[in-house]
Order: sequence, then structure tokens, then C-alpha cells
Amino acid sequence: MNELGDLYQEVILDHNRRPRNFHRMEQATRRAEGHNPLCGDRVTIYVDLEGDRVRDISFEGSGCAISKASASMMTESLKGRTREEAEALFRTFHSLLTEETAAGAAEERLGKLMVFSGVREFPVRVKCATLAWHTMRAALQGRDETASTE
Repeated sequence: MNELGDLYQEVILDHNRRPRNFHRMEQATRRAEGHNPLCGDRVTIYVDLEGDRVRDISFEGSGCAISKASASMMTESLKGRTREEAEALFRTFHSLLTEETAAGAAEERLGKLMVFSGVREFPVRVKCATLAWHTMRAALQGRDETASTE
């Protein structure tokens, strides 16, 4: 593996071992459940909206290293952003993982989230990396059904 790949792997492992914002948020104004039936990953996303801005966001759940690291880094990236900015970041992140040409255009907008660019090479893992993101969207939209990667 090249040096950049090693660094990316280390960042993902660090967020898996010590996930940021991993706790139940009692004052959340929005909450959503997510499930990846393919591998069993489960996540609950808690969002505290202040007007149209994500004042705080956290998660709980269980899953593989990619799933947990993605949720951890997503929560760090979304604090302070508007709902519109969160939606735009979701689209860019999803494109990075699902479209061949997206990586170059996405780098500036995603910053540290670029560590997930290699996931595209493992299609079954894309759902692991996007579960928290789909669940965050469900929370922001106030949807009651369980978010899924299917």
C-alpha cells in the first residue's frame, strides 16, 4: 500500500477506535435510525438544530470500522453547517464513493473525508460508509422510517 493509503487507513482506524461525538444527545431536536441489512451495521443519529443550522450532532450504534469512522467524521464535518450545506456535503461524499470522476472535484469540499475515496474500489463497503449519511438526511428531513442503504 502506498503512503497515502496507509495514512487513510490509519485515520479510519483511529476514528473507529476513538469515535468523535459518540453519545446519545438528550437535547436533540431530530433523531433517526439507520440500518445496513447487508452487514448488520446500525446507527442512530442525533441532531440539535438551531433554526436551519446544525448546532450539534452525535451518533450511537455498532458496525464495522468504515461505518463507525464515517459517522464519526461526518459529525465533525457537519457541526455549524446549514441544512443546505449538509445536503450538499452528502451529495459530494456520495459521489466520491459512487462515481469514477468525482474524486478530483470533491477533494476541496470534503477535506479529511477524502480518506474514504478508496472505498469506491470495494462496492460492498460503499453502503457501510454511507449509512450514517443517509441516516443524517432522514433526521434533517424529519422522516420517521428507518433509513437504509438498500
